[in-house]
Amino acid sequence: MIGTISSSELQLNNCRLSCQGTACPEHSGRHLQNIMTITNKKYYVYILTNYKKTVLYTGVTSDLEQRIVEHYMDRGNQKSFTGKYHIFYLLFYESSEYVKNAIAREKEIKGWRRSKKEELITTFNPGWKFLNEELFGKWPPDDLFHRRNE
Repeated sequence: MIGTISSSELQLNNCRLSCQGTACPEHSGRHLQNIMTITNKKYYVYILTNYKKTVLYTGVTSDLEQRIVEHYMDRGNQKSFTGKYHIFYLLFYESSEYVKNAIAREKEIKGWRRSKKEELITTFNPGWKFLNEELFGKWPPDDLFHRRNE
């Protein structure tokens, strides 16, 4: 599954097919660039915890930083599992090119006992260090944005 393709990307792909891959003057050779953008999408399976590392949460996303920001913004929200337990500290992540593989891996990990999840985290991140700042820079970021509020 490739994901959502905008109408302009679809037009470029249709033109690419009719132009036989050449750089047509109408699109200034953007065919290859758009194909690379579409196929280079990554999906992430991640494990978060709370400050005391007593609760683990496994999720999947196509935008790891944004999703963790959203978990952070939901802290204290009693209607959300991650919000209720203040879960937004990243301990583990892995990427996949295919959304179906990422979803299958998320389901696999969610089915594990905590001890097996702990082994996975320890193999990846032996000190169980919070990875938010290491991956995303300043944490929490100054410019918080939740997609739900678009």
